Amino acid sequence: MKEAENRIIVVDDDSFAAELIGMALESAGFEVIMADGGIDALEKISVDPSIKIIVSDMNMPLINGAELFEELRQNGFNQPFLLLTGEDPEALLSDHPYIDAILAKDENMQEALPSLIKALISKAEAKETK
Repeated sequence: MKEAENRIIVVDDDSFAAELIGMALESAGFEVIMADGGIDALEKISVDPSIKIIVSDMNMPLINGAELFEELRQNGFNQPFLLLTGEDPEALLSDHPYIDAILAKDENMQEALPSLIKALISKAEAKETK
């Protein structure tokens, strides 16, 4: 897989957290753009068809991560969506079963994030070739 061709948008209203996530993904070879919350993400995604995956925080003002996912699906954007949360991922996945993946923001997140993203992109590419 050529990670440089995989453009990721990181959505978080906390710029420090977004920068940390972005640095971890860039060091894994991904191209990263940042969005300051759900509204900014919707604007950037609507004009950039090269975005392969969305990595979004759950708790943000105006539009949370789950609402962003629903809005994107309603607008036909079907790229993988990874939700990051400080809450229990299993409970959120139960409430939002169509989200592609939910990852806890814990001490293992930065290590687990690149491999999870690669798996989601591979799954999406396999789906496209069917």
